[in-house]
Amino acid sequence: MIRNTQPVRRSIEVEYWVIDDEGRLVEPGSLVEATPGAEREFVEPLLEVKTTPCESTAELRAELLERLAAVLERADELDKGLVPLSTPLNQAEIEEISSERTRIQNEVIGEDFRYVRHCAGTHIHFEQQPGCTIDQLNTLIALDPAFGLVNSARHFQGEQLAVGARSKLYRQLAYDGLDGQGQLWPYVTDRQEWEMRLESRYKAFYERAIDAGLKDEAIESCFDPESAVWTPVQLRAEFGTVEWRSPDATLPSQIIQLAETMGEIIEQVRDTDVRIGQPARRTEDEIVIPPFETVTDYVYEAIREGLDSTALRSYLERMGFDIGAYEPLAADIESREISPSEARQLRVAYATDLHNDVVQRQPLEAD
Repeated sequence: MIRNTQPVRRSIEVEYWVIDDEGRLVEPGSLVEATPGAEREFVEPLLEVKTTPCESTAELRAELLERLAAVLERADELDKGLVPLSTPLNQAEIEEISSERTRIQNEVIGEDFRYVRHCAGTHIHFEQQPGCTIDQLNTLIALDPAFGLVNSARHFQGEQLAVGARSKLYRQLAYDGLDGQGQLWPYVTDRQEWEMRLESRYKAFYERAIDAGLKDEAIESCFDPESAVWTPVQLRAEFGTVEWRSPDATLPSQIIQLAETMGEIIEQVRDTDVRIGQPARRTEDEIVIPPFETVTDYVYEAIREGLDSTALRSYLERMGFDIGAYEPLAADIESREISPSEARQLRVAYATDLHNDVVQRQPLEAD
């Protein structure tokens, strides 16, 4: 077999909490003007930093660090910082930026939408490859538990929730009343099956919105079958990518490490047989992904125990992840109640860690 040596382009979108010098959550303000790819999110104290599609890990690393460095330089001038935690640890309320889309989500999801406001995550896009897009999708579904490598917060409103608090908020709380939303979807056989799933979820969302008294034109102006779906792994027709939405916000070095390994696996999918079987493993000649029911078991292990789970560690190692290369921030946060003042102190400390992570790695890119 002649192997395809063309790179699979990939990009990163990461959200960070913005704080003042005392650890209070604040709006990004002019941070959005510091670099291309910096954008507001749907809640006031979140800033998203995006890269363009990149052909190599080196290119991705350089662009992400350059953009973050520009934001941090502006943040220093404004006595602000960026916090690489997936929740703010303890914050009573998170204010939304008013929009029609958010208003509709609140009406459809109800009180549970408050959980989403407390979440900051990372999305990694991989360019769809002709002839093997479904294998890419199914492989990412199988590898979804790898988010356990970068869990970055245990707490929600001061109480310990899970080692992977953000994943629990999304998957088990926020969309609990919306069938098929928030959860990882099973493997698919072809693109038609995926499209049918999208249409089914959109119909359910649409009907719930109508029942809530919303108008057809308002719903249709803000949502389509693709954008009305909340699931950790998605085919994105809009971007021509397969998107992995599960990892927490964390230090950029950890995000890049994760994107590199995932990118290697997604590139291998083009030239390697992908099949379902046991034991799951990745070799030079094949990628064997476990039955979906086993994947969901690993997902819950990643949420509850993270890398303390022997079963999860063994699985990820067999699939080619270097477990020792990761230091999940959640592991450093004590499993006890955190007061609002302690949460502010921790946010300042982790903002300093992010600043150092960016500064220490920039010279490597100049060599």
